[in-house]
Amino acid sequence: MRSAADELRRRQVVPGTLDDVFAFFESPWNLEHITPPWLRFHIVDATDERMRVGTEITYRLHWQGIPMGWRTRIAECEPNVMFADEMTRGPYRRWYHRHFFAEVPGGVEVVDVVEYELPLGPLGLLAHSFVRPQLDAIFDFRRDAVAARFAGGAQEGAHTS
Repeated sequence: MRSAADELRRRQVVPGTLDDVFAFFESPWNLEHITPPWLRFHIVDATDERMRVGTEITYRLHWQGIPMGWRTRIAECEPNVMFADEMTRGPYRRWYHRHFFAEVPGGVEVVDVVEYELPLGPLGLLAHSFVRPQLDAIFDFRRDAVAARFAGGAQEGAHTS
């Protein structure tokens, strides 16, 4: 039987400098540009213009047509290296999303590691077979939007479970 917690990993290399790529990601307002339009994602408020430990971001989205609120707090931040957002209010029991950045040949490697757990115990475990493909689609869109933003960066290691 699966554990209640799951992990989503994504990696891509985009052309550009570490400073430029990190600067794009550290602006909460850029989330709207890399989130699929079918989620109708909208940032309501961000306590800071740039990610730092303690930054809080509130947004609204529609999942399967159902409007919901979501709030995250930046729990870790090391400029040009990584930051992590943790859901403080939203649909998951747990959502902890780490973003890593490193200079590599050809540009900047961007790695997303999301640890998540669905609510509702056994029902959440059953729902995972429906939720995971949607998460994959969201992160596929994100990969493509980031690649387009950085002049069609190479997409490597699309994802692992």
